[in-house]
Amino acid sequence: QVQLVESGGGLVQAGGSLRLSCAASGRIASTYVLGWFRQAPGKEREFVANITQSTGTTRYANSVKGRFTISSDNTKNTVYLQMNSLKPEDTAVYYCNVRNLISQIEYWGQGTQVTVSS
Repeated sequence: QVQLVESGGGLVQAGGSLRLSCAASGRIASTYVLGWFRQAPGKEREFVANITQSTGTTRYANSVKGRFTISSDNTKNTVYLQMNSLKPEDTAVYYCNVRNLISQIEYWGQGTQVTVSS
């Protein structure tokens, strides 16, 4: 069982930056993919970025490519999302996700609100 706790959300002006953190209570093995999703009001949850533990490979949604950076610290069982050049359309609840590549079992955090004002 893995429990995830996000932090770092808040209110920022357009063009500003935030860094989200997601701390996992259990051990994150190399067979896991760590990721971030977001859900804006009235919209479906969408993929933002992920990182594969075993290879360090990262993937990004086109809408955040070049502005957001995902990284992980295995010693702290934590995954980060550095968000720069934020836009009002980035406003959403951001969720941390951990998925086991072998079993496909996944875990979700409770979400953290990010609001970007224009």
